[in-house]
Amino acid sequence: MTVETPPTTGLLRVTIGSFAGTVIEQYDFLLYGFMTALVFNTLFFPSSDPAVGTLVAFAGFAIGFVARPIGAVVAGHFGDRVGRKSMLVMTLLVAGLATTLMGALPTYAGIGIWAPILLITLRVIQGFSYGGEVTGAVLMTTEFAPRHRRGYVGSFIPTAGPAGLLLATLAIMAVAGMDKADFLSWGWRVPFLLSAVLVVVGLIMRASAPESPAFAESRTRHAAPILEVFRRHTRAVLLGTGTGFGFYVVFYVLLVFSGSYLTAQLKMPAQVPLIAVAIGSVVVIVLGPLCGKLSDRFGRRPMIVTGSALSAAFAFAFFPMLGTGRAGVVYAAFALAFGFVTIMYSPLITFIAEQFPTSVRFSGASLAGQIGAVLGGGLAPLIATALLSAAGPWAVALYVGASMLVSLVCALALKETNQADLTAE
Repeated sequence: MTVETPPTTGLLRVTIGSFAGTVIEQYDFLLYGFMTALVFNTLFFPSSDPAVGTLVAFAGFAIGFVARPIGAVVAGHFGDRVGRKSMLVMTLLVAGLATTLMGALPTYAGIGIWAPILLITLRVIQGFSYGGEVTGAVLMTTEFAPRHRRGYVGSFIPTAGPAGLLLATLAIMAVAGMDKADFLSWGWRVPFLLSAVLVVVGLIMRASAPESPAFAESRTRHAAPILEVFRRHTRAVLLGTGTGFGFYVVFYVLLVFSGSYLTAQLKMPAQVPLIAVAIGSVVVIVLGPLCGKLSDRFGRRPMIVTGSALSAAFAFAFFPMLGTGRAGVVYAAFALAFGFVTIMYSPLITFIAEQFPTSVRFSGASLAGQIGAVLGGGLAPLIATALLSAAGPWAVALYVGASMLVSLVCALALKETNQADLTAE
């Protein structure tokens, strides 16, 4: 018998376990982004031209995104066939192992071409495991939550991203102040090796969580959920991809490109972008649950449309603020940029997941989210770097603004879901 509102027993335990695991996976995945411009461009992708080394390193960063839709299909298949919980344990274990091994890799000076090959291989494994992580964690929480609190409860998983980002930022800041020779020799490895400890903690918390009640009660099991998604829910996948596209562009321009822009182009100390990202992460952690709660009251679409519009407009003020070269102005720019994008990001993954029925929700939502991540986040640092070189920061602002308008239009084309019954097929 189908129930309209999933039971809330164990909701706190599920939310904490999902949140903690996603924090750790985000830490793993985003750590690479930080190290791209700080370490990998010289130790793993050496070049006589620093700009070329950075571009090649960003290409390695993008490759990790290519594996994410593949991971989304695999995790989605088994998540819809076997269960949400087992997939979340698997993704966390695989990502943690890949990240820890990165910290033990010899550099180009030690093993030549094999160094970047092995690094990119581990990055692909990271991307594969991350493909089903965030969506699976959102499903575990929202399928447990009462209808009137789904946006609020689901918002803790997007908030886990900046929490993992903050953790990665603090870990890098702890070693970035070392003597440069020591940092490039062994200091950069410490944050990667720390992942092994974090993963053990996350696995213990996830293994103790119960299975999603919506999945457990569902009587429909498709032999190939992804084929069912393409047969019946292609429109939702395409529009969900477009809705998330702008967020991923903004997030990875802020996270990866802006750090390189501030240090390489504006010659600011490496600590400035790290502190700026840490401030932005705190803004998201504080604002995220509030925006999720507002989406329960006013709807997911109004929040996404508002955040997209504000982010698109602010893109044209963001780069002039960075161009002042003043640390305080840079921090304010990052705080505002992260704040505006949080308005749309907080309910985003819940909104996309609610577009699909239980039997294919993991597959459909994961695929939509990860294609958006590839087209948006995976290519953003490369595109932004090329635009900056060709036309200057105004072109990057135009790229970011246009990406957010894509999200706005696609969100308007999807149905409102804050009152949807997630147990209905």
